[in-house]
Amino acid sequence: MTNVHEAITAHSKKQHQIVKEFVLLEDERERAIEEAVAKCERHEPFSTDRINQVTAKMNELAKKGIVPQRRLVTKEMVEEYVSRKNARD
Repeated sequence: MTNVHEAITAHSKKQHQIVKEFVLLEDERERAIEEAVAKCERHEPFSTDRINQVTAKMNELAKKGIVPQRRLVTKEMVEEYVSRKNARD
């Protein structure tokens, strides 16, 4: 019985660690998106490389079935978002 409890505890800890890492990556991804959007709004050159590097790490975690996948982001997606955002303002 103890072995089952230990296995469940270990599994739970592993899942918690995956979720914790995902949340940290999500924050990093959001910061990278905000930076790309800000540069786009200022008509400065920007890249989605950092966003997609973080997204790739997140999607590796998602393969374990606990956290969701995230879409890769293109420059066109950022430009479209900025265009729609400016149209609302």
